Amino acid sequence: MNHKIENVSRRHFLKVSGIGAGSFVLGSALPIAKPVWAEQSKLAVELNLFVSINTDNSVNIVCHRSEMGQGVRTSIPQVVADELCAKWDLVSVVQGLANAEYGSQNTDGSRSIRRFYTTLRQMGAAARAMLEQAAADLWKVDVSSVYADESYIHHKNSNRKVSFGYIAEAASKLTPPTNEELTFKSKKDFKLIGKPITGIDLPNIVTGNADFGQDIKMDSMLYASIERSKVLGAKVKSFNADAAKSVNGVVATFKMPDQPTPVVFHPMNGVAVIATNTWSAMQGRKVLDIEWELGANAEHNSADYVTELKSRIVNKGKEIRAEGDAYADLEKAKQTHSATYSIPYLIHAPMEPPAATAVFKDGKCEIWACTQTPQSTQANVARALGIEADDVIVNVTLLGGGFGRKSKPDFSVEAAILAKEMQRPVKVVWSREDDIQQGFYHAVSVQHFAAGMDENNLVSSWLQRTAFPSISWTFTGTVDEPQVGELSLGFGDVPFNIKNLSCETHKATGHIRIGWMRSVSNIQHAFAQGSFVDELAAKANISTYQMWQQLLGENRLVNPKTESFDYQNYGESLDVFPIDIKRLKHVLNDVIEKSGADGETSANEGWGISVHRSFVTYCAVATKVKVEENKVTVLEMHSSIDAGTIVNPDRVRSQQEGSMIFGLSLALLGEISVKDGAVEQSNYHDYQVLRMSQCPKIETYIVESDAPPGGVGEPGTPPVAASLANAIFHASGKRIRDLPIKNHMSV
Repeated sequence: MNHKIENVSRRHFLKVSGIGAGSFVLGSALPIAKPVWAEQSKLAVELNLFVSINTDNSVNIVCHRSEMGQGVRTSIPQVVADELCAKWDLVSVVQGLANAEYGSQNTDGSRSIRRFYTTLRQMGAAARAMLEQAAADLWKVDVSSVYADESYIHHKNSNRKVSFGYIAEAASKLTPPTNEELTFKSKKDFKLIGKPITGIDLPNIVTGNADFGQDIKMDSMLYASIERSKVLGAKVKSFNADAAKSVNGVVATFKMPDQPTPVVFHPMNGVAVIATNTWSAMQGRKVLDIEWELGANAEHNSADYVTELKSRIVNKGKEIRAEGDAYADLEKAKQTHSATYSIPYLIHAPMEPPAATAVFKDGKCEIWACTQTPQSTQANVARALGIEADDVIVNVTLLGGGFGRKSKPDFSVEAAILAKEMQRPVKVVWSREDDIQQGFYHAVSVQHFAAGMDENNLVSSWLQRTAFPSISWTFTGTVDEPQVGELSLGFGDVPFNIKNLSCETHKATGHIRIGWMRSVSNIQHAFAQGSFVDELAAKANISTYQMWQQLLGENRLVNPKTESFDYQNYGESLDVFPIDIKRLKHVLNDVIEKSGADGETSANEGWGISVHRSFVTYCAVATKVKVEENKVTVLEMHSSIDAGTIVNPDRVRSQQEGSMIFGLSLALLGEISVKDGAVEQSNYHDYQVLRMSQCPKIETYIVESDAPPGGVGEPGTPPVAASLANAIFHASGKRIRDLPIKNHMSV
């Protein structure tokens, strides 16, 4: 979703927000809303939607996005505070409630800074301008003779200075500047942007004082554990309520309302056990003895499904992008090569399973949830309860990992339904087993590639096909092929300079809940593409680096849009965020040079490389492994990232490390299998994530850039699987095309 920032007048802002005459809105192109702190502090003077200043000179800055470890509650205030010229030690962060006036609060797609960087700078710069003007009026001097620094306004021609807190009320009464009148800092004057500032929540996290979704407690609260259908669409025929109620502490059982199709964000069908504590609710759930009406999805088996997709993918598919005639060139090629790749269903498995607490009173509902999408939560809760969205308040806690799972508000809807039913606060607690067996899954997928080479071993034709159930099926129940947004994620935007190209899709329908996961369709597309480049290099008897250079061709900007393929570019303009081959090459060169991936290796060791552009950011990964007696040990991983302008390099490194570990975990171990419509895995013992003993040395290199900010949270994941599989091949000669690696060798 694209966020929308409205142009509003001061009069309209005051009318809508209910703020008194001591407040103002910052000209055009800025959001309107009543700041969250308006209810929290009578001493704060509101300067705009994101900024208020207290009389003690402390500054409140709103974070309107969800914090799940990526550091957004630090980086967003950094941007505002730098343009405001506030002293960082005086900044407090206020978590924004669900409110459409912030623009999109959907914290996914690696876009919190990318989409709001300019707006946040406007907020800080406009508030600074008002403070400077107020000080100039106080001293009866021209505003050009004053400047802000470290939460004070200074006069250039004297030693006079005045604190933000002292002058804020006077500033709030001035006419705000328009965006065109704002002045911004130059990069050389940044004091906070680009600096490695420690996460603002870190002290509370390490001391156990931070509030995550699972930590919410309140008087008279009940706890709910829900036995959900293991097969999508299955309905409850009967259950033993008396057995559950016989468990000490159980207060009630409740059959959750049967949900309509399509799936959307509706909760799964099932029965809730409500108790005075979590343990009792879970024990009562064990004796429900539910009889299910399973439905058609009980016939789904993932192993058979992959076999079916593989048999289909070798045939010509629906062409979505074409250049030249790939088929004719393949027919006359000096040599050809083809390969088919697959990945299984995958699950997010965040350390904190979903949790939401709800209170329903007098026709209104308040939610506390570890959600990535407070606005979607608000809308879906309102719909489920039959009330207006304005009557739903959504409080965002910290998230113990999200990865896309917590962008689906089904668990908050469950809590709201039960709170209304019980007329008491209810917290819905998902177990690890619930999260793995009844979540939203990354799609199972199959890709097929073929290439033709001429007498000089130059690739002259490139054919690629993809098949996977679309996320859109979750929302429609009818879509049976990948959609343009998914095909824009590392498939239709193939950046190679090849005269004969064909990108094709095949049909695949959904049988379990399909949703977004960290880097989404880039996961399968980057694995297949990066692996196939390595295979072509071996076929041509050249280095993988040389093959990448050949395929990428000369430095240029690539526009993959055609009449049949409306490339989405992660919702960004290609004019502002072009596909730049020079930047792709640079991160590849950078990671090879700094990792030593082009050097000699010992026996049974090998390097693998891959490079990928996603979320308008460029990332290359080099992986070194050792393979002995069919056991792979990952020795080193290096990444180079060009994400444009960086707000907090400490968080970028952290996100790169996390992304690589996430990608390595998926490639080595990740697999969800479905039998008779039900997920077979249940916890970390059979859906394994990377252990510390399996984690290699990790190095991250950040490319200096003046380009607009790109995404950071996801781009480090896509190149990992290919770099790993390629490294295994170079160490052992064994080519793995079907993930995870654990199915082929010990890890």
